[in-house]
Order: sequence, then structure tokens, then C-alpha cells
Amino acid sequence: MINFKKYCLCLLGLSIFISVSCQKQGSQSEKGFKQIIDGKTLAGWEGDPVYWKVENGNLVGEITPETILKRNTFIIWRGGTPKNFELIADVKISKAGNSGINYRSVELLPDLPFALKGYQADIDGANRYTGQNYEERGRTTLAYRGQITKIKEQTDPTLANDLKRFQKRNAWQPVDTLGVLGNLDSLKSKIKSEDWNTVKIVAKGNRLQHFVNGILMADVTDADLINGKSEGLIGVQVHVGPPMRVEYRNIRIKELK
Repeated sequence: MINFKKYCLCLLGLSIFISVSCQKQGSQSEKGFKQIIDGKTLAGWEGDPVYWKVENGNLVGEITPETILKRNTFIIWRGGTPKNFELIADVKISKAGNSGINYRSVELLPDLPFALKGYQADIDGANRYTGQNYEERGRTTLAYRGQITKIKEQTDPTLANDLKRFQKRNAWQPVDTLGVLGNLDSLKSKIKSEDWNTVKIVAKGNRLQHFVNGILMADVTDADLINGKSEGLIGVQVHVGPPMRVEYRNIRIKELK
């Protein structure tokens, strides 16, 4: 006959062992990362409080019928202007939502408070754009989901003020497509709708990689010396459009050499 008390104690010991082992594995796999949101307040971040708050430990961006936007707005991390780094965040967005994580970005002050110009790991509720590399207020799409691209070199400084010359259908044209990362339908199937997804950005030198749930979705090498950026601000976005809600949690960063 099984000793029920001993059996329960064994199960308890096993569960504790498994839990501790998983925690150790997690801490080892994310060695060097630091959390950049405390889950309680907006300390270290700056944005319009009409659209940003902390709720249930998550950073929440929300547009209501009473707060419809006229332009995109960001909440900006004030902890630095990282150059080479990995950033990981868990994200959940409503079906009609449109958001993104900006990096190596600049503020458009004084004219446009809480507006950023720079690279963006795109995120949307319909998963039409999630994972692609879109340059907010800049060159537009640099790589669609599933693309490996190289942005062609530019040396004419006047180009910085005449970007529309090389834009077509909301995409930058001086681009070489070097390869594909997989079947588009298959890549999209890896992204969960109205549920938590893990987004990772790896920015090192002029190579910019976007991952969703561990799958590489876009890989850009930016050889444009006029418009490319080697460092800058990090921020997350709520986008012009219908009422929406986006939540971010467990945002962490590791700087790379």
C-alpha cells in the first residue's frame, strides 16, 4: 500500500526541485538583462498619461472613444540611448490595435511631444505587420515580415530632408532583398492573436533583427550612412486609429559590446 503522506511529500519535493531548476535555467539564459519597468509605476518612463498607465503589473497603452488620437504617441524610456543591445518584451494587443517598439530613435521636439523617429519592431492586432522593420517618420518599411534585406548606401546629405523621393507604397525603395526567412503563412501562424507574444530586438552594429516567439521575422542590414542610426531612444507606441489596447510586461534589456 502506498504511504499517502510520503507520496505527497515526494511530489512536493519534486515540484520544488523542478521550479528551482527552471528559475536557474531562466536566469542563466537571460544573464546580463535588466528590467526597465517595475510593474508598479511609470518610473523611468515619460509619456502622455491620457494614454499610458500601469495596470495589473503591465504597461498599458489605451485609446478610448473619448481619447481618439490625431497622431501617433509614445511613452519613452529615459534610462539611456542604447547602441548595441538585445531587448525582450511580452506584448498583448487588441484585434484593432496598432503599436510597436521603437529603438535608436530621436524625439521630435519641440513641435511634436512624445513623437519618435526611428526603427520600429511593428506590432498590430491583426498580425499583418507584426515583426516587420518599419522606420517611424523616416524611410517607412525597411523589411516586411519574412525578409532579409540590405538598405543601400546613401551619401548625399540632402536625402535626409527628401525621403519621399525614394518611398513607394509605404516602403523604402533603395533596398536589396537578400533572402527569405520562411513561408509567410507559416510565420504568421507563430504569432498568437489577442494573447501574449514575446518580441525580441537584437541591434548590433548596422544589423537589426526582430524575433517573435523565438522566430526570426525580419533581418535588416542598414548601410545608409545618412539616415541610419547607431544609437537612440527606446519607446512604445499607440497608433492613430480606432479604440485599442496594448499591454507590455517584463521589458528587459542587455547591452552588447
